[in-house]
Amino acid sequence: MADQYLLGWILASVLGLVALYRTLVKRNDDRRSALVEKRSECVKSVMVSNGECRSTDGDVDVIIVGAGVAGAALAHTLGKDGRRIHVIERDLQEPDRIVGELLQPGGYLKLIELGLEDCVEEIDAQRVFGYALFKDGKNTRLSYPLEKFHSDVSGRSFHNGRFIQRMREKAATIPNVQLEQGTVTSLLEEKGTIKGVQYKNKTGQEMTAYAPLTIVCDGCFSNLRRSLCDPKVDVPSCFVGLILENCDLPHANHGHVILADPSPILFYQISSTEVRCLVDVPGQKVPSISNGEMAKYLKTVVAPQIPPQLYDAFIAAVDKGTIRTMPNRSMPAAPYPTPGALLMGDAFNMRHPLTGGGMTVALSDIVVLRNLLRPLTNLNDASTLSKYLESFYTLRKPVASTINTLAGALYKVFSSSPDQARKEMRQACFDYLSLGGVFSNGPVSLLSGLNPRPLSLVLHFFAVAVYGVGRLLLPFPSPKRAWIGARLISSASGIIFPIIKAEGVRQMFFPATVPAYYRAPVSSEKQMKKTEDSIN
Repeated sequence: MADQYLLGWILASVLGLVALYRTLVKRNDDRRSALVEKRSECVKSVMVSNGECRSTDGDVDVIIVGAGVAGAALAHTLGKDGRRIHVIERDLQEPDRIVGELLQPGGYLKLIELGLEDCVEEIDAQRVFGYALFKDGKNTRLSYPLEKFHSDVSGRSFHNGRFIQRMREKAATIPNVQLEQGTVTSLLEEKGTIKGVQYKNKTGQEMTAYAPLTIVCDGCFSNLRRSLCDPKVDVPSCFVGLILENCDLPHANHGHVILADPSPILFYQISSTEVRCLVDVPGQKVPSISNGEMAKYLKTVVAPQIPPQLYDAFIAAVDKGTIRTMPNRSMPAAPYPTPGALLMGDAFNMRHPLTGGGMTVALSDIVVLRNLLRPLTNLNDASTLSKYLESFYTLRKPVASTINTLAGALYKVFSSSPDQARKEMRQACFDYLSLGGVFSNGPVSLLSGLNPRPLSLVLHFFAVAVYGVGRLLLPFPSPKRAWIGARLISSASGIIFPIIKAEGVRQMFFPATVPAYYRAPVSSEKQMKKTEDSIN
């Protein structure tokens, strides 16, 4: 009875505060919607010569650096709105990566909103309906709460390169979008305003391109971000990637997370015949692949911890030798508002890829930016545009900060630790999610991007901690257990509060108090007058 009472108290607290938070958010949304102006007609023509976009003033509205998930989706979105777009991508061949292969349902909803949902078709993408969590021989299945959505809405997993190529092809079908292969070497700056880019085209020729707005989407290895933000990149771990062939996952159409030692192992289907395995290795160094240390590590340390159904396929993948590694980066968004330029995608903001939230954040950011730019017919007033777009950094926070915080917190909770309090937190998290109902639906809706509410995340995180303390103290508390419980709460606070601080407490929880939240676009009349004044 005591357990039931404790759980009921937690549930009532969580639901009550979430209901209050939703009411406040709705009021803020209603206030902001009253300030949104009617969309003006955008220019819908573009001059092209010999199939290549001219690199002179007035030809292009927006330069996009990079044509990955963020760049390609942004090019299609802004091009469809009538903007003249010049995309410069280092390599237009199909990418081959071991991350960016799982799109959460929240991300799929953004694809629909952007008109890009058909990009997951014809690439052998697999539908994902939730997760299976494994720990110490036990497992529990966590389903996405999709009951209120159309039957087509679910997660998708696929080969990253196939997905990107589909989006590039979709963008290229728009007449006013021009994709060019080239390497951007620098941003062109004049009196503190970015005027365009300098780049080398496919033949190595030095070129310049100019536009009122340059959007940098050149990925996690960006060499341009330093002039536009304060990059504090952390590398907590590395992923070791394998592909298992012709094997069945214990739970079909679910991502699998094994709470292994020292850190999680992931499995998910990326085609009808292939399962991606990602082994997390803490730190920035991994065993050497060339001298056989990696194969030995995977066979002796990792293999004994994976589900028996996958053991033979895992060993076969290791023996095949196609092992790849990728450092996992996290970087809070810390932009310098710069006239004429904007950062997007992994060049701007990264989180641990454990939860597969990166593409959802990028697509959500594109929706926010599209809605901000739609009322504007003129992008040439760089300083005014930059001030207006400061609201982008606030409006993106509910989705971005929820997914970022959850990714960082879950990685730390799911990783093993010699600290008894951390062990109890890890076990409490597994048991809490195994309870089902609101205890699993709430956290999974946060992870999936279906409920981007930072307060809900904090409430569930500390509900797990309180649940863990309750398990320690019931039925008979002891001084030792009480001490471990106190350290569990302290450990939980030490995990989540630094992440929240990096995200920005005010923007994350009280965005309506930020002046830029209500910043409306400059009217067409004011824009025209400013343009005329600048000409005269």
